[in-house]
Amino acid sequence: MSDINRIDSGTRMSQAVIHNGTVYLAGQVGNPGDSVTDQTKSILSKIEALLSQAGSDKTKILQAVIWLADMSDFAEMNAVWDAWVEPGHAPARACGEAKLATPEYTVEIIVVAAQ
Repeated sequence: MSDINRIDSGTRMSQAVIHNGTVYLAGQVGNPGDSVTDQTKSILSKIEALLSQAGSDKTKILQAVIWLADMSDFAEMNAVWDAWVEPGHAPARACGEAKLATPEYTVEIIVVAAQ
């Protein structure tokens, strides 16, 4: 049986879980009340740091799920996302609208990556 490694594990959740060479990140959010652009930049920075802790990087992201509090922010979020994704390494991706944990959050991103 393969080991399961958890990063920044708390009572409710772990920020990352590694199993069989796959890294699963918890949904990442930015600073409440920041702009969509700033929240997206902050989230992507957190994702890079967690992937690094897990022995991976953004070129190994297999799937991303992005939740926006308002789909009218799609273009603003995508401007940051498109500049961040390495050419030739775009993951499978879905984006939808959902109520997030608090109204001050505008973006949440969940990724799965190879280790």
